[in-house]
Amino acid sequence: MQLVAAALAAAAIFAGGCGKSEAPKVDAAAEKAAAHERSLKGPLGGQVKALDDAKKLQEDLNNKASEGVDRIDKEAK
Repeated sequence: MQLVAAALAAAAIFAGGCGKSEAPKVDAAAEKAAAHERSLKGPLGGQVKALDDAKKLQEDLNNKASEGVDRIDKEAK
């Protein structure tokens, strides 16, 4: 009998918490930026910096390729 009462009490506690959605207390963008800064200072900071550099290089190459395609399209017309 006590086991059933304990189970019902636990179910009521868990059910009481369901459906309540609290707004996040931290801005996601700010937390992402802070986490990135912490990762740069951590033991894998060199790898994180290399990944950032590779992403910048990829973006630069994509922009140059897009400009080249646009220029060729313009010249073809």
